[in-house]
Parts: sequence; C-alpha cells; structure tokens
Amino acid sequence: MPRMLAPAVCLLASLLVTPLAHAQAPSRTTRPPRQPAPSGRFDRGRLAAIVKTVEAAIARKELPGAVVAVGTERAVEWQASIGQRQVQPTPEPMTADTIFDAASLTKVVATTTAVMMLVEEGKLRLTDRVAMHLPGFEKYGKRDITIRHLLTHTSGLRPDLEFNPEWNGYDTAISKALDEVPVARIDERVIYSDINFFLLGHLVKVVSGEPLDEFTRKRVFVPLGMKDTMFRPPASLTSRMAPTEKCRPISFPCGQADGTWLRGVVHDPTARRMDNVAGHAGLFTTAADLSRFARMLLNGGSLEGVRILAPLTVARMTSPSTPPGERNVRGLGWDINSSYSANKGDLLPARSFGHTGFTGTSLWIDPGTRTFIVFLSNRVHPDGKGDVGALRARVANIVGGAIRVAPAPVVDTHDFSAVGPSGTVGGRSTPLRTMTGIDVLQAEGFARLAGRKIGLLTNHTGRTRGGQSTIDAFVAAKNLTVVALFSPEHGIRGILDEDVPSSVDEKTGLTIHSLYGKTRRVTPEMLQGIDTMVVDLQDIGARFYTYMSALGYLLEDTASRGIEVVVLDRPNPINGWQVEGPKPDPLPEGAERSYIAYFPTMPVRHGMTLGELARLFNEERRIGAKLSVVEMRNWSRDAWWDETALMWVNPSPNMRNLTQATMYPGVGAVEYANLSVGRGTDAPFERIGAPWIDGTLLAEELNARNLPGIRFYPIMFTPSSSVYKDEACQGIYFIVTDRTALRPVRVGLEIIAAIARLFPGKLELRRTATLFGSADQLARAMTGEDPAQLAAQWAQDEVNWTTLRAKYLLYR
Repeated sequence: MPRMLAPAVCLLASLLVTPLAHAQAPSRTTRPPRQPAPSGRFDRGRLAAIVKTVEAAIARKELPGAVVAVGTERAVEWQASIGQRQVQPTPEPMTADTIFDAASLTKVVATTTAVMMLVEEGKLRLTDRVAMHLPGFEKYGKRDITIRHLLTHTSGLRPDLEFNPEWNGYDTAISKALDEVPVARIDERVIYSDINFFLLGHLVKVVSGEPLDEFTRKRVFVPLGMKDTMFRPPASLTSRMAPTEKCRPISFPCGQADGTWLRGVVHDPTARRMDNVAGHAGLFTTAADLSRFARMLLNGGSLEGVRILAPLTVARMTSPSTPPGERNVRGLGWDINSSYSANKGDLLPARSFGHTGFTGTSLWIDPGTRTFIVFLSNRVHPDGKGDVGALRARVANIVGGAIRVAPAPVVDTHDFSAVGPSGTVGGRSTPLRTMTGIDVLQAEGFARLAGRKIGLLTNHTGRTRGGQSTIDAFVAAKNLTVVALFSPEHGIRGILDEDVPSSVDEKTGLTIHSLYGKTRRVTPEMLQGIDTMVVDLQDIGARFYTYMSALGYLLEDTASRGIEVVVLDRPNPINGWQVEGPKPDPLPEGAERSYIAYFPTMPVRHGMTLGELARLFNEERRIGAKLSVVEMRNWSRDAWWDETALMWVNPSPNMRNLTQATMYPGVGAVEYANLSVGRGTDAPFERIGAPWIDGTLLAEELNARNLPGIRFYPIMFTPSSSVYKDEACQGIYFIVTDRTALRPVRVGLEIIAAIARLFPGKLELRRTATLFGSADQLARAMTGEDPAQLAAQWAQDEVNWTTLRAKYLLYR
C-alpha cells in the first residue's frame, strides 16, 4: 500500500463503525445521527460488544457488513454501521442509510400490515375462505383454507412454486397458485410457504383495488415517514443499495445481462418473475425505516400521532395463532417460536416476536421490555455462501444482556394457542380469575364510596366471586348507606318475563323501584336522599338486551341532579372484540327511540362491557352525567365467560348458558317472526322451529351453506310457553363448532332466507326489523338475495362502530 494513502484508509476505517452510543468524532463533512437522551433501559457499554461480534463474523466471511439498530418505543438508542456493503467489484463502506433487500421481511412489514388494515375496515375477515375472494382457489381440496391459514402457514400449501418448466409473469404465478394441490391438511402443521404470502398480496390488490406496492406506499410507508422503504426502487438510489448476487441467466434468471450485480433488483426468484412486487418478497428498506415501523408496533399501532393499526390489531397479529401442540408457534404473519426464530437468541422472552429474511435481514420485537432489534445485512453477497443465523442470535443475546429493566407482564389479548386441528378455539388452559367491579370495590373496603348515600341498580346477577349478592355486600358495608334498590327488566331476582312491579325487598326492607313497569325512567321521587347511583348488572353483549338501556336512561335522569353514577363493570360473556351486524334503521323524525336500540349506530353485537358502554353513551349522547367505572381486574377483550373462572348466573330466565348467549345476537335478532326460538323448552336460543317447518329440509339447506363455526340437525319440540305454546314444532338444533369463526347475526339472516326459500308464504316477519335493525335487508333475504352478500354490506357499519368505540375501551 502506498504510504500516502494510509491516513485516508485509517480515517475510512474509523467511520465504518458508528454506534450512536460511542460515535467517533465526526469528520468535517459528515455528522453522525444525533444521539437521543439515554432512557436508562440499556447498558450501552454492553451494546458496544455487538461491533466486535459482527466484525468477527465478517472475518469469517459470514457477511460483508451490517447495520444494527436497537431501540425502544421512544427512539433508536444505539446503532452501528459495520463493515462493507459491497466487496465486489470495488469495496464500499457500510453506511447507516444503506438500503437492503428485505426479502421475507416483506411478509410482515408490507403484506401482514395491509391484510390487517383490511380486516379492521371490515373488508376481510380472518375466517374468510380464500376462495370467497379468489374464485377457482377452491379446487383440489382448498375450499376450506382461510386467510388465517395463509397468515400462519397452516394452509398445507408447499413452500414455493417450481421453476421447471420456466414461467414468468405475475398473473402466471397467481394462476399456478390457484391450481396448487395441498401437501397437508389445514392446521395439520406449519409449512413455511411463499405461496401463502403472494396469495395474500394478491388478495390485498383484489379487495382494495390497489396493487400491494401502491397500497402500502400510501397507507403505511408515507404516513410513517419510512422514506426509503419501497418496492422497485428507482435507479437514482442504486448507489445506496446493498448488492446481493450476480445475475446468471442460465441458473439464476434475473432479467438482466449475465454477470450484472443484483442491486435494487429483488433477489427472490419468484418475486422477480412476478414483476418485482409480491406479498412474500420484493421490499427494500433501511434500518432507520424499520426502526420507525418497530416503534409503531411497540406504541400499539401509532407513531408520532399517526395511527396505522389499532392496538387490538397489533395484539391479535402478534399472539399465538397456530394449533395446540404445534412446535412452530406463529402469530398472524409474525414468527414467535419456530425453527425460523433462532434470531431471537436465548434471553428474549417467549412472547417476543419477529421475522427474518433470506438475504440476511431480521427484525425482532419484545413488548415486555419495549425493545426492538433491527439487523440488516446482505449475507448473500458476493457468492451466496454467507450465513448470519448464529450471528443474529449472538446479537440478540448481547441486547438481552444489556437490557436493565425487568420485562413487564404481557397480557395475551388473543391467545390462540388452543386452536384445534379443525380450527375450533377452546378456553385458556389457565383461567384469568377475573375480579368484577364489585370484587374490586369490596377488596378496597368500599373506600371510594365512603359516606355515600346509595341507590343500587342491580339484580340477581350482581354478586361477588364468593357468591354474596351485591345487595348484601353493600348493606353489610359500614362506611356507606343503601337508601333504595332499583330493578331492570326481569326484576330484582331475574325471574319475571313481563312488566315488573315496584316492591319491597323482604330481606333488607329496602324499597325496590322498578325501571321496567309503569315507568322506565328514574323519577325525582325515586332519587330522594340519594347522592350516588351504583349499577351492577350482567349484560349479554347484544344491542337489544335491555340492561344497557336501563343504564342509559339512568345517566340521563341523574345528569341534571348532580348525582354520580358508578358502574361496577362485568365481562362481556361473548368476548369484547368481535363486532357484527347492521346498525338500526333511522327513526322517523320526532319518534322516540326504542328501548331495544338505545344507541343509533350500534351493530347487533357490540363487543363492549357495560362500563365501556356507559362511557360511550355519556360522551356521544352529550349526557354530561358525573360517571365513574370500577374496572375489572384480570380480564382481556378476547376472553369468553368460561375463561374468567366466574360462576354463570342466568342473566334472564331464558339465557341459561354460554352457548345460548353466543347464539343470541343472531337467533334473538329474528325471534319477533312467527318462529319459536325455544322459549318454553330446556334449550332456548339453541333451536328454532315452527309447526309448518320440515326440520330435515331446513337442516340440509343450512348445512349446504357451509357457514363457519356452526352445524345444524333436525329436531322436534313442543314449547310450554311463548310462541307456539303446546304445539308440536319441527326445526333445527345448533351445534357451535368454532365460536370464534361463528357469525351469529349472519346465521340469523341465513335462517330467514332459507325458511323463506323452502316454505314460501309461511314466514311472517312482523316486528323483526326492530330487533335485527335493517328492514331492507330482511326483505331482500326473503326475496332470495344471498345472505352472504347482504352480510358483507354490514362492513361499514361495523368499521364505524369499531372506530367510534375505540376511545371508550378500558381493557386490552
């Protein structure tokens, strides 16, 4: 080496490594990135060991260089640019702004994000069969493959398309995928498959009307400020690209001249054949941009005021979604613990998540310590022989050893570890042991109500975990006074199915004011001597269940009197994340709203707790009541009643178990028709029928519809009360096979359509629209329109409701 070049070479070498925590003094022409204020979460001295570890791997020719970034939801806290981004034909130093071929990081950064956005918008459901959106896919046993199966690699499709015989073109790839024959049954095992994800990328195009690259550019990358993340980067950025391998048209077709370096051209051969835009590969990005994406996820879907995903969406896609016993645990798109997740190392918690890319890229995120690790390399340069599998794990261990904070417990808002081979979701292996509002209040010794004069709106469902009634618990409290009791529909004991008279409680001698008798309003006389109204009622999760209306009226009637309303919260027994159904038809001008449709834009299945509804009613109706909610402990939005370890108490006489509650939003929605829904039998809302129905025909018709999560069989029954009392009926019995996939409101509409089709002139809808919500949709179902297409029209109502309710939710 000529002596005169030595100083310049030394200066260059000193700039190849630029960790934020230990940045070299900047040259006169280059400034290192500004270092954020230390958060105290990391031992930065320990993080410096990453540099030597990567340099040792470079010396072993495992890679030419790398950019590593470590940070939290707040900022990048440490970064290093190490080695070279190009070694042939001429060396180039690695820089912080080097753009890498992300390879399979495309699956999670672009495709999964886009799919989940469409889920949020009601345009897709995870339980949708792929063939609903891609006709022809159902061939060769693929009919029951759903979007969830593609996202979790449990579809049974093989890893990739063959290249012999030679093929080319995006449409050709999709055509070949439609003709694929599965190599395993759905949910049998995880088979990591690029086919799954380029199908998902195509679904985004079909459903949104925009190609994946344009959709993600406008909806994800530009809003997040990911300025160097894109498909098909322009030639103007070539100088910043990390090259991969040489183009060899005979063995490595790439659409370029023999010997040309792939630099800004996707390395993955299938993605190249698909015009460089595919759901499984094709994205290019930088460490800075991936850091912004990781921060967005750690912040629950938003970054610097820009929301990309809802917090529930982030939780859902990063929670286990593969069958029990499956060795490879995956979320939706994201890897959690599989044969591909060695890059998480040995110290990061089991519930962290991430993904890798074939070219040597990696992103791993731990929500417990709020930490992310970005590792970007072009390990396939120059000859395809590099290997960073062990290196990425070593880097993760260094980061894990440098984290100073103990991991916070991460609540699984969507624990799908119990997904069975058929897709059935069972309960948690360990119950949540939920404490309801009364349990929390009692544990506090009723301190927040000390000295208050209480009016108590409750019934038999108000009780502690230990079985004590809320009435008895309040009366026994020494630091407050119960002035009067108030009862909703069905009365204080929950046994009446008619108007409820006011009365006196035999045990306590307290007056019981009925809010479902001569009046449904709280009058000034009822409130005499009361300064606080406490509500403890078990809602069921459907719009037309009247306990929420009693609560809404109470808020209205107390607001102007300065009386505080305290809601003791309870679970939504059919979970708090699923929303379904149309909103109610608008009321004629001047008409009083219905007691079974208190809020005008609520779908049939609302997915909220009573405490959350109170917050929404009070704010959105501008009631202005003085309101507080005693929140539950140990409850998450995806929990069903059987996962709470709470004792079931019939909320009303005909709501006797969780299966009935699960079906109620759909069966209850149509019970004003001339049909028996099983009232007066031992299984209300688990059956439906009439004397003029042929149960066998109806069961066959509905089973042929292949509705998700449910099957039907014919039965005979004779109700002892209600519709068709003492008349022999034929009908169908419901078997819920997958309660998460089930759409009960859709089932109700399907039943109406099938009965109208099979028994023309027999079905009378009467006042059914007041429950179901949409008279127009019921009429169209009666005249032969496909219920699936009608149900798809609820999507905007469901999205609008989900958006509206978001700021009132109390639980993850």
